[in-house]
Amino acid sequence: MRTARRTVGLITALALAAAACSAETGGADDRLVLAETQPLGGFNPLTGYGELGVSPLYEGLYRPEAPSDDRVPDLRPALAASAPERIAPRTWRIALRDGVTFSDGSAFDAADVVATYRAARDEKVAADIATHVAPVEDVTAEGPRTVVVRTATDGEPTPYLLLGIVPSERVEARAASAWALNREPVGTGPYRLESLATDQAVLVARTDRPGAQIPAVRRIVYTLVPDDNARAQRVRAGEVDGALLPPRLAASLDGRDGVRSVTVKSADWRGVSLPAGNPFTADPAARRAMNLGVDRAGIVSGVLAGAGEPASTPYSSVYGAAYDAGARFAFDAGAARRTLDDAGWAAGPDGIRTRGGDRAAFDLLYPAADSVRRDLAVAFAAAMKPLGIVVTPQGSSWDDIERRTGDAAILLGGGETPFSIDSQGYDALHTRLPDSSPYSNPGDFTAPGLDGLLDRARELSAGPEKDGLYRQVQAAYTAQPSAVFLVHLHHTYAVRSGGWSTPAPILEPHSHGVTWGPWWNLTAWRR
Repeated sequence: MRTARRTVGLITALALAAAACSAETGGADDRLVLAETQPLGGFNPLTGYGELGVSPLYEGLYRPEAPSDDRVPDLRPALAASAPERIAPRTWRIALRDGVTFSDGSAFDAADVVATYRAARDEKVAADIATHVAPVEDVTAEGPRTVVVRTATDGEPTPYLLLGIVPSERVEARAASAWALNREPVGTGPYRLESLATDQAVLVARTDRPGAQIPAVRRIVYTLVPDDNARAQRVRAGEVDGALLPPRLAASLDGRDGVRSVTVKSADWRGVSLPAGNPFTADPAARRAMNLGVDRAGIVSGVLAGAGEPASTPYSSVYGAAYDAGARFAFDAGAARRTLDDAGWAAGPDGIRTRGGDRAAFDLLYPAADSVRRDLAVAFAAAMKPLGIVVTPQGSSWDDIERRTGDAAILLGGGETPFSIDSQGYDALHTRLPDSSPYSNPGDFTAPGLDGLLDRARELSAGPEKDGLYRQVQAAYTAQPSAVFLVHLHHTYAVRSGGWSTPAPILEPHSHGVTWGPWWNLTAWRR
């Protein structure tokens, strides 16, 4: 039966193709050219592409929707036909949409959902998003149009059911980074990949989606432009229609030559991880002193040109009653110095603190191509110098950075899955787990009792008890921090409107490039 359904879908797609070819070609007035910052070709949801239900190529069971970026979005059915139905403790039944096809013409059904989520948990697949969907313990098919989801928590499962669904036939029993899907994506989304080169990817609107309106934006061209200044110049020259830019660079283009800057709130944080292999950063008193000694508001106004908010933890005010506004580090350089003095870190003749032969010094690594992380690293180092702490920023590659997680600090980013508070800070604060990313709490520092609070909070459904536990999480963390969280970024884009009417952006995750921003919902663009 599986093969028969696939064949029907393929025949339908072929029948429509001839009539659709001219519509897919498109002209300049229905095309967008966007400057990408990341290498092209990583189009696999198991490696993180489209993991939150926002992608031109893929759909998840649910997708985020909101009227603005100042709150956590609602999660609405996409490939699901309705909201999850609780049928037993931690067990949910989900009906699926009928008549959906993948971009290769094959039919979507429950087997695809089962295969996608089981692959995410398969050790051989080594999915980058494994910990993000870990609360989904199993997915089983109940016929072709229904799945049953079993979770490890009492809460609503929808935040973990946003992952782009792939055809079961495209799942491979090897590392997701090596799958064909990375360069040959097949999804149920409104676009399909037409061509892919090292420096350019072209997507065209699908015309074979029964009952779905063909997007007015018929063609999307992603062109690789890693350099910040080069992207800005190409936007200003009219060579591209939009790009993600550092805040000051985006602001410099606003109102010039038909370009406007767009600022979008995000749960994306930047902070300094601290290594266990350095005697200074391994001292809880030193970590607390560093948190007290950095002026986060000054960094927001200076480095980010106001496009952000100070962050003392991974959690921000968008989480409402679960957010503890008092769990923060006020800038107090005097208190930072006293904390170091009391811990035995004494300033020497050169002003650098030492204790028993150990120096208050460490390297701070950041990806060399990321100018925002570079500027944050330099600002943090400057804040530490008056305290007698030597921080040496070093631009490097991610391969080199990963090799040095034990002895060097890293200017990290996070907040990949902010639509559930359970995922927002778990990896960053919890003791490392066997399948943790190398960048999840690299120092493996955890405040007393914090793991238990995180685990209990994650298991609860939404409500006052869960909110209270998360306030305790933030209080426990700030009492004995493992890192130095600095800011929540606002993402900044330079955009040429081209006469389009577009939906408002929504709260964004930690992300790079132009999948989000003004382009998060291209099917809603109108002229």
